[in-house]
Amino acid sequence: MAQLQSYTTAGLDPRAKLQFWNDMASDCFSPLVSDPVDLRSFSGSLTRGRLGELSVAEAYSEAQWVRHSRAHVSRTRAPMFFLHLQLDGRSMNRQDGREALLNAGDFTLCDNSRSYEMQFEGPNHMFVLGIPESMLRRHLAAPECLVAVPMSGQQGLSGLLSGFLRNFWREYQGSLDENSAGRVAGTILDLIGSAYSATPHARADRSSLAAAHLVRILNHIEAHLTDPDLSPTGIANACRMTTRYLHHLFSEENETVSRYILRRRLEACARALGCPAQRGRTVTSIAFDYGFNSPTHFGRVFRARFGKTPREYRREHGIEMA
Repeated sequence: MAQLQSYTTAGLDPRAKLQFWNDMASDCFSPLVSDPVDLRSFSGSLTRGRLGELSVAEAYSEAQWVRHSRAHVSRTRAPMFFLHLQLDGRSMNRQDGREALLNAGDFTLCDNSRSYEMQFEGPNHMFVLGIPESMLRRHLAAPECLVAVPMSGQQGLSGLLSGFLRNFWREYQGSLDENSAGRVAGTILDLIGSAYSATPHARADRSSLAAAHLVRILNHIEAHLTDPDLSPTGIANACRMTTRYLHHLFSEENETVSRYILRRRLEACARALGCPAQRGRTVTSIAFDYGFNSPTHFGRVFRARFGKTPREYRREHGIEMA
């Protein structure tokens, strides 16, 4: 049978649970930090194993917000892509300015060489497949362009992959020996390549070089959303390209650079305003965290984007006023 390792917070002192969980999850996946919605009732468990060069894991947890930040990226040992397959519950996966809402059976990719985050509003049950970057590139030409793209587990090639992975995991935990499991790795990677080949992102006409430039730009923006001086000129200089070329790349995204930055800042603020773990912070401090330097301007653009004031948004999410 396959060799599995299991970990759980059950039986631990409540004060030690979160540190244990963060250490365990960081070792199993990539360096990260979890912010539980309710620290007192938080619990989690992990089961992990190997599939040749691939890693496999099953995670259960209570509601939490998981972040892999720039600081975590610098401590990451090896470049990996993770396929997150939702088994039960649902999750929001974010990277490079995209959001993938997953329901049971759905999956998405994330890249540990760049910041990402996951939000679980309720109990979460997820299967995670870790794939070395060099290995995935043999099956997907530009996997960095496919992160946070939601893939349906209900139909088509993505549904076939979802069902295969769920059945495989059940067998892996039961009677499947490690040698047999290792031989399945190639089949899984072929299915991943087939599933993503059908997505518009994989069929885009943009050249691989231009796609790589755009990914680098998006990554820079995500890493510097908190900088109030973030601008197209500064981004172009940091990415070693002309401002004109920067705007050209964004012209295919149907959104200007400045509007993209504003949208991403507002979305980040909205997440923080609706997060119970942030209930003790003022609206103004959250706005300033994401590069806004005028509460009046923030309130105006927030209302234009979401149709309500920041305080109304908080109230609708059951967050006490601060």
